[in-house]
Amino acid sequence: MPPIIPACVCAHTMLKVCAHTRIIGVHPSTSEGTLMSSSATPATTPKVVLITGTSSGIGLAAAVAAAGAGWRTVATLRDPGRADALRKAAAEAGVELDIRQLDVVDEASVTAAVEGVIADHGRLDAVINNAGAGQLGTLENQTVADVRRVMEVNFFGVLNVSKAAFPHLRATGGRLITVTSVGGVVGQPFNEAYCAAKFAVEGYMESLAPVAASVGVSVSVVEPGAVATEFVNNVGLDLEAEIAAAGPYAPALDAYVNRTVARFLTGAQTQDEAAVAVLEALTADRPAFRLQTSDWARDFTGMKLNDLDGSAVLGTTGGWVA
Repeated sequence: MPPIIPACVCAHTMLKVCAHTRIIGVHPSTSEGTLMSSSATPATTPKVVLITGTSSGIGLAAAVAAAGAGWRTVATLRDPGRADALRKAAAEAGVELDIRQLDVVDEASVTAAVEGVIADHGRLDAVINNAGAGQLGTLENQTVADVRRVMEVNFFGVLNVSKAAFPHLRATGGRLITVTSVGGVVGQPFNEAYCAAKFAVEGYMESLAPVAASVGVSVSVVEPGAVATEFVNNVGLDLEAEIAAAGPYAPALDAYVNRTVARFLTGAQTQDEAAVAVLEALTADRPAFRLQTSDWARDFTGMKLNDLDGSAVLGTTGGWVA
């Protein structure tokens, strides 16, 4: 089975199926009591945002930034045992988070988490879909089951969370924000499954946006480029072994890996820089539907959006494997 790893130019939390708030702690997916601000009143209660995939990377940075911007932030992750970095970042920033368990591919977990937020906080004003997984592989070297597994996390996981939250977002005139990737606009070598899932998310959200707007809900997607996070640094792959096992694709994979490693070492954003665009989608008066996290990401996606016959994209990505 080909390994799940980060896509070439996007990095956020890996799931292997995979006002400063006065709330802090770890909750199971079901609600266990109400932890409300002792000073909150109906007039001053901050808005509530739920964020998935917050153990590291963009999700972690977005959770801390949202809390710092005055949002009551429910930071979720599949395994609460991996919340140490999140707690440390929140403490260093002087903010507090409501940390809860949520597995995006488990509908019961998603439903319980959303219901727990409503039970404890009484409202939900925004959702940030950030949890995701990448995979290195190509058509002949991966199974259809491998592709389905990536789709389950990156596409159907987004739908699970969005669907459970949507009635509550409708009630508050809220925002549905999804961290996708430049890989949701430009297909990239050896990332077929990942890009297919991200293309699906972008198409779904672009189609949903006008319908959601008709009931008062704003929909946005955020497209990171290369982001230096644990998603990249801790993938645990033996790249030499992967290349050796690639058969006739070994030369192309070798060229791709060398290009990608160089890109992440020399041109990657920090997770905090990427989270700026997420916070803009969350707080702007009229957020754009599509936001990129860097000038490079804007140029890269802009190439595709202006490339009517596909020659510009294929001319660029073809060079990555030559």
